[in-house]
Amino acid sequence: MHNEDNNLNTGFEKKELNLISNFTKHLFTLKSPDSMIKQAQDGGLKKTLNGFDLIILGVGAIIGSGIFTVVGIAAAGSAESIGAGPGLIISMLLASLACIFSALCYSEFASMIPVAGSAYLYTYATMGEFMAWIIGWVLMLEYIVGYIAVVSAWSGYFMQFLRGFSFLPDCIINPPVYLIHDYSTAARELISQGIDPSTVIPSFMGIPLCINVPGILITLLIIAILIKGMQESTKMAGLMVIIKLGVVALFVITGAFYVKPENWIGTGGPWWETFAPNGLSGIFMGAFIIFFAYIGFDAIATAAEETKNPQKNLPIGIIGSLATCTVVYVLVALILTGVVPIDKIDVHAPIASAMTMVGQNWVAGLISIGALTGLTSVLLVLMLGATRILFAMSRDGFLPNILQTLHPKHKTPHILTIIVGIICILGSLFLNISTAAELCNFGTFASFIIVCVAVLILRKTEPNRPRPFKVPFSPILPLMGIICCSGLMIYSMQFLKTSRLLFPVWVILGIVFYFTYSYKKQREAENAQEVSFGDNE
Repeated sequence: MHNEDNNLNTGFEKKELNLISNFTKHLFTLKSPDSMIKQAQDGGLKKTLNGFDLIILGVGAIIGSGIFTVVGIAAAGSAESIGAGPGLIISMLLASLACIFSALCYSEFASMIPVAGSAYLYTYATMGEFMAWIIGWVLMLEYIVGYIAVVSAWSGYFMQFLRGFSFLPDCIINPPVYLIHDYSTAARELISQGIDPSTVIPSFMGIPLCINVPGILITLLIIAILIKGMQESTKMAGLMVIIKLGVVALFVITGAFYVKPENWIGTGGPWWETFAPNGLSGIFMGAFIIFFAYIGFDAIATAAEETKNPQKNLPIGIIGSLATCTVVYVLVALILTGVVPIDKIDVHAPIASAMTMVGQNWVAGLISIGALTGLTSVLLVLMLGATRILFAMSRDGFLPNILQTLHPKHKTPHILTIIVGIICILGSLFLNISTAAELCNFGTFASFIIVCVAVLILRKTEPNRPRPFKVPFSPILPLMGIICCSGLMIYSMQFLKTSRLLFPVWVILGIVFYFTYSYKKQREAENAQEVSFGDNE
């Protein structure tokens, strides 16, 4: 009897060990780059993009929110962060340095695995299923929350633009705050006027209702453009890039005549007290905040599957757009901090306000138009990135199969695009621009770090795999990317109270979703494949 009990216990123990072993094996199952490429070729998206198109997409995503909104916050500071002052120039160089290291790693992967999915698929090829899911979940945060931050800024500039037409009805140029803002922004604006928000903002069952109408309208337009197709999207982005680069050039040229060197170095005392009023802390926080302005080059990698000759064009697009935008950003920071004293920078519309302060109202008006076009192109690329990441995750079995459905004519994931658009509209009702930008930064830093680590792993596990583009001086440059991104991310946490709590909450939600839905769905898909294979035999 004893022996039977022992045998029974031993059997249970072996079964439990096998279950644990299988469970662990699934978590770290890798996906072959070759299978990724074959899967993309079998049911892929339409290839329409060349190297120039990719640079336009990258510049369209990068130049916009940073120059027209976040640059003011990074220079002057906000409620939860200190400003860099004129030292913002150094902040931008630090942020671009962190981006360059990561951009090189993205370029190596994108040329080697030209498939929609970006960092999510690179992680799947090197760290396994669970980590791939987590980075995909974080990328959703980066693109969707980034979209929410930019659409909030777009609404603000749009209302400024409408107010320039005095003949319009007052209900259009001065609508109630709850029709043009999220709740927190609307409440803050009312409180600053000495008004109790509960007396103005309508509510339903005790829940305040704020509807960002301009944000909803532009989101519906972006959805329609993306469903129409990538070629049409890049044409529109190209036109908007030309307009906003022209406006930025006008600001730099006009502003150069009004620069006062004392705004950079002061008139008495050590020059660095004016140049960096908050010391290195301000410069590092400025680098973290302005990092939001650099997201976009990684979105190019999500369009890999729609690129002609991706081995050549993807590195050109990624590195070319980043280099172009860094030069533009530094010039704008120099002029802005040289024209306006740091304590008088308008954090909402910094460069338009700078032109107003020196009496160049016509330039300020053109800048508002440029801001609208610039922010629109950013919205276009951010939603593109979100849909392509989710498309790849659905194709891998993590999400419902219906998300893989392509439009019969345009060959774009139209159902997925509509769903992402709805999520962005709902999110814009609750998140304000500063919190959304900070959350987006945390997601971006996490994905950049993972890509740098993944390059080092694949160099060891598959050293002979053809690499049309290779990160030079490896492992030094990937390690520098890891150190720079980790350092800025960790340093910022001492100042940012809200977003540093929301980011781990998002990651925990992703883990819960994986184990309650995605893990089971993956196993069901594997079992179905095994049954199908057995039937074929």
